[in-house]
Amino acid sequence: MSGTTAEALMYAWFALALLSTGYVAHDAFTENPELTVMKWGWVLVTLYIGPVGAALYVLSCKEPRPGTHERFVAPLWKQALGSTIHCVAGDATGIMVAAVVASLLGLPPWADALFEYAVGFGFGLLVFQALFMRDMLGGSYVRAVRSTVYAEWLSMNCVMGAMVAVNVIVRSQVPGARDVGDVRFWATFSLAVLAGLAFAYPVNVWLVANHLKHGMGTVRALGEGGEPLPAATHAAATHAGASGMAMPEAEVTAEQKTAMAVLTVLFLAAGVLLAAIFGHLA
Repeated sequence: MSGTTAEALMYAWFALALLSTGYVAHDAFTENPELTVMKWGWVLVTLYIGPVGAALYVLSCKEPRPGTHERFVAPLWKQALGSTIHCVAGDATGIMVAAVVASLLGLPPWADALFEYAVGFGFGLLVFQALFMRDMLGGSYVRAVRSTVYAEWLSMNCVMGAMVAVNVIVRSQVPGARDVGDVRFWATFSLAVLAGLAFAYPVNVWLVANHLKHGMGTVRALGEGGEPLPAATHAAATHAGASGMAMPEAEVTAEQKTAMAVLTVLFLAAGVLLAAIFGHLA
């Protein structure tokens, strides 16, 4: 495939991404009773991965008929996907900002990767998790940070493990992919986010299934800030979809949590190893 054809396909992809983002944003903010943080999560992720994000939104989050959202999003696979979207929206946004800064500063790949991990984890935890979720966790920002740091760290390890492999390998092999002003830079980022989303999904299934992370819920059941509403005046709180955001007490042991943490660290290390073997990380 010639360079001109490849560039044309990339621009076409980004045009579709903009159209997809417009569709998701319109539906999310006019028709969907999801919490505001989830609406922004879907919009950002769709901006990054285009039509794939829009398709996932329709399949797992778009209310099929008025008043059915809570029941529609109740299955575990949808709750886990919502959890993953929430995670990736924050992490990938931080990683994108760090990647742009690293490109402008001309940081070497290893420093770029470390910078992306730090900023991605920091933004995902301190903004998209703790700041936006503090009302659901009692209104205390410090408590929100403590309550979400474990789940966010595990998710981030999987997101970054996939993204560092894609970013470093592609940027090492494709001319222009390290230049923030080149369409190849953004195409690489889009591909990396898609990989991060895919590989972070399994750990989010485990986190949601074990009540260590929220899934999706609605303002009808949980209020604008995600704080539980009185059941007597809000019947929607009894719907199955509310359970994903209510986060009952976790039943996993400390040993199980440690084991899963080790697995995500190993996955992150595997991503770094692939980047070092097939790309130019040093």
